[in-house]
Amino acid sequence: MRISQPPVIDVSEPARPETRQAIDVACRDWGLFYIVGHGIARSVIASLQEQMHSFFVQPLATKREIIRTAENPWGFYDRELTKHTPDWKQVYDFGPGDGPIQPQWPTALPEFPTAIQAYYNACDTLSLELLRVISVNLGSSERALDAGFRPSHTSFLRLNYYPKCPAPVRPAHLAMAENGYLGINHHTDAGALTLLLQDEQPGLEVFHDGTWTLVEPLPDTLVVNIGDIVQVWSNDRYKAPLHRVLANADKERFSVPFFFNPGYSTSYAPLPSAVDAQSPARYRSINWGEFRAHRAAGDYADAGEYHQISHYSR
Repeated sequence: MRISQPPVIDVSEPARPETRQAIDVACRDWGLFYIVGHGIARSVIASLQEQMHSFFVQPLATKREIIRTAENPWGFYDRELTKHTPDWKQVYDFGPGDGPIQPQWPTALPEFPTAIQAYYNACDTLSLELLRVISVNLGSSERALDAGFRPSHTSFLRLNYYPKCPAPVRPAHLAMAENGYLGINHHTDAGALTLLLQDEQPGLEVFHDGTWTLVEPLPDTLVVNIGDIVQVWSNDRYKAPLHRVLANADKERFSVPFFFNPGYSTSYAPLPSAVDAQSPARYRSINWGEFRAHRAAGDYADAGEYHQISHYSR
């Protein structure tokens, strides 16, 4: 019998056999789990949250001065789509600079860049440690997957703000929001891993055993969920969980996901250790740059079919 809530795992010693086993079970049963002992200093988290609140309380016109565009994905945005359906949220995205594509910083908040960068760096380090555990659990060497994320990668940090919503809805099963809004409609994450910092206001739901389960905020935890890339590497041993965020008529909510993504040139397919005569490869090779470009087009501009790894199934 499966438990009704995702497990809480202490990752202060990620290489311990007990820790690796707990992560393997969580990835198989949920695709999502809480972590404690993650090593990110409370002061780093507190600074991030302070700057996030200071940013989103600014007038909308001020936030839109650094609006992201199709040419530069870093900055503020308030019209994002999930599967071509509007979400009820505002976001600020930060990622590594690359030539003409550079982060956009709010000019009125001089401490904002330092707080963002410190938390981003801590999440990057932690994500790589967790990825190495997953690599071992899938029968590969500890550093077999490092090359996609070192020396460069395309991970990004997002600040989510969910204002009070005049028409929140909670669709049954896998329906999209109609005649109202979800904070984010249901989806899986495209990358490898996501680390999520929640505030005290509940909102995240994961689709588990045929029903939506609320992932309650727990003090001093982060929520980890695996993304499509890990599902492909595992040859479906681990499934990226469908999740969504509820809108709320009475309370606002803040959260911070860190999306751990490889370099654009990285291609991924089922790992050799995950394939055998009984479990042949279920996906052909996928290039991350190509996949991410298709997904971003749907999120940003409602362009084309929503891209999913099922497009690459064998």
